[in-house]
Amino acid sequence: MSSHAPSSHAPSPCAPSPHAHPLTRYGWDAGLAAEFAPYAAQGLLPGRVVRVDRGRCDLVTQDGTVQADTAFVTPRDPMRIVCTGDWAAVDPHGDPRFVRTLLQRRTAIVRSTSSKRSEAQVLAANVDHIVICVTLAVVPDLERVERLLALALAGSGRSRPAEPLILLTKADLAIDADQIREDVESVAPGVEVLVVSAPTGLGMDALAARLTGTGVLVGQSGAGKSTIANTLLGSPVMDVRRTRVDGKGRHTSTSRDLHPLPGGGVLIDTPGLRGVGLYDAADGVRQVFAEIEALAEGCRFADCRHLHEPDCAVQQALAEGRLTARRLESHRKLVRENAWIASRSDARMRTERLKRWKAGRH
Repeated sequence: MSSHAPSSHAPSPCAPSPHAHPLTRYGWDAGLAAEFAPYAAQGLLPGRVVRVDRGRCDLVTQDGTVQADTAFVTPRDPMRIVCTGDWAAVDPHGDPRFVRTLLQRRTAIVRSTSSKRSEAQVLAANVDHIVICVTLAVVPDLERVERLLALALAGSGRSRPAEPLILLTKADLAIDADQIREDVESVAPGVEVLVVSAPTGLGMDALAARLTGTGVLVGQSGAGKSTIANTLLGSPVMDVRRTRVDGKGRHTSTSRDLHPLPGGGVLIDTPGLRGVGLYDAADGVRQVFAEIEALAEGCRFADCRHLHEPDCAVQQALAEGRLTARRLESHRKLVRENAWIASRSDARMRTERLKRWKAGRH
């Protein structure tokens, strides 16, 4: 298991007071303390999951980093599987130690499994900043940026939403970083787009200043996430490999690891995402394509498909050049995909309920 010892860097003004709770630097606050009170009365300890591997996980507790069993999880419910970033109640006297329960997640990044089934996979939990890494070594795929942004916004939470940030990496390899930034900004209205280069230091101070609380790096293999993480952490914690000339790197991160940042807060690095399937992401899609949703309100028919219907405001915007065909087709594709996943998920849940009902009769 990887080490999660506190950084040797001198504390910054943003670092927690030495008299604060030992887990404060990992995101512990008064709200979590109140939620955990019933478990504390049972003699359990709070811990934050910093790594998960094959049914066991590493957690940081007030006593240090411990390893625990996650066998309490119901296998039928993938949304209850322990994930990096979770807050948990840990039995400190068990042999082996084990996680009793998870505290309610404030935010969660969820995708459908890469097999295109209707099951969910939680990539990271309880995050404040979702950093979407896109390499400038090749021309970015704008549709993939829209997909990743919809994924981020769908899991950003409601009571305390996570903030998405698009990070254009490897600026030192870009021919025209400013033009690409403008293209990306056009498909991510209201979302900050930051251009960085870890080798030259361009934009890294600005990125570090934005990562308060818990930040998570997501993106395709070869996007430079591990290099960015090492630069922010101030040490070569993550393995880094050479990227192919087409920008498609090999997986260098094989697990989701949470590390404390030198200036306060924590960072989660995730493996490269080959497949980014949406899961319960209707709200995220609506936010990414807010201009299309606004245009649709002007259509004559409430159920307008924006194809050949009369008085379609979306088609009118397309004809006038206020909307691109690529943008509209991307919207259609993500709406169809999310609806299909939702229907499969509903059908699977109905089947499982029927099986449980039949089993209860015997």
